[in-house]
Amino acid sequence: MKVLFVSPGWPKGRLWGELGFKFPSLSLAALAAVTPPEWEVGLWDENIEPSPPATDADLVAITAMTPQAPRAYRLAAHFRAAGKTVVMGGFHASNLPDEALQQVDSVVAGEGELIWPELLADFRAGRLQPVYRSGSLIEMTAIPVARRELFGGKKYLFTNTLQTTRGCPFDCEFCSVTAFYGRKYRKRPVDSVLAELEGLRRKNSFAFFVDDNLVADRNYAMELFAGMRGMGFKWLSHAPIDFADDREFIRAAGEAGCVGLFVGFESLNQEALKAMGKVTNSSRSYLEAAKVFRDHGIGILGSFVLGNDHDTPDVFPQLLRFCEKARIEAAIFPILTPYPGTEVRRRLEVEGRILSNAWEDYDMEHVTFTPKGMTVAELQEGYDWLNRSFYSFGSMYKRIWKLHRSVQVFAPMNIGFRAALRRKMKV
Repeated sequence: MKVLFVSPGWPKGRLWGELGFKFPSLSLAALAAVTPPEWEVGLWDENIEPSPPATDADLVAITAMTPQAPRAYRLAAHFRAAGKTVVMGGFHASNLPDEALQQVDSVVAGEGELIWPELLADFRAGRLQPVYRSGSLIEMTAIPVARRELFGGKKYLFTNTLQTTRGCPFDCEFCSVTAFYGRKYRKRPVDSVLAELEGLRRKNSFAFFVDDNLVADRNYAMELFAGMRGMGFKWLSHAPIDFADDREFIRAAGEAGCVGLFVGFESLNQEALKAMGKVTNSSRSYLEAAKVFRDHGIGILGSFVLGNDHDTPDVFPQLLRFCEKARIEAAIFPILTPYPGTEVRRRLEVEGRILSNAWEDYDMEHVTFTPKGMTVAELQEGYDWLNRSFYSFGSMYKRIWKLHRSVQVFAPMNIGFRAALRRKMKV
């Protein structure tokens, strides 16, 4: 029996579709790792290989985030027309299984590792069920090493992506992580993570931990950092801005090879932070915190959500000035997006403010709701202006011109984002 794992492409003319650097889907490699050995597995990533393959697979498994869902459905129709059975998982199908079932034969809702072997057994026995949902969250000791050999021969920037924890103890209004992984913070044994890293470092000195918050458990992270010291990795992950408050902790991350962290600033307005549930953030300390990150050799990929109820058109130049003053090495400026399964979607639905369910526009680049402090056009135009301004050569010079060990990552990142934005404007 054969299964083909499919990662749909991002549309051209959208930022994520125009970025030149591509990363593989770790979730599909994780499912491949729990696929019984009698199954032959393959991977087609449309972001790398544009044309659908002619396949003799018995089963096609598609994963998709919300903006990829329309493309995933079209691909499902393509494969079903060729006589294939198609199953779908990921954030979108997990939150809207009834919708997905109109397009595919079966849906895996939530974490798939526990239930995937059961689905395969049912398929072989001719009793495939419409929905598979694990009765519990997977114990992190049960997660096998991802089958990265699936990525071989594909033009990824690098394939050293791994996950050490799942879940988040916080519950920000706009975030879909807790709806999928839960609020319980679960950790893989440090020894197994270090063993995996030992194998990865023979292939590439860079690594990316996809954890939504690598440092939520101090003792766990400190043990991991101690084990990584001397391994020679240059790595990136996610952490909250208050990570800077613990100098010993952040120093340990830097000594373990951390060169960059994704940090959710989200807003410069403390009332807005409170409303969205971002309890770890104090906007008054942002400038000092950014300096602490930099002083320990760690650059920042900042995230600032645009269009919350406290935002007015003044927010766009304010954010640009702050980022340049704080020397934020790189940033994304997502428009608030009411993803299925999030608290913000439930609130905006009650308030009658959802403008569109065109899922392809749920890419954090398009306005899909009615803002309070500005018009739809002002929010869209402000988003476009802020991205162009932040990734202008003048702003890049102000933010990253001083030599710093993170420049080796963030200088190419800035160039990549700038090029993607320019290609996007031409489409």
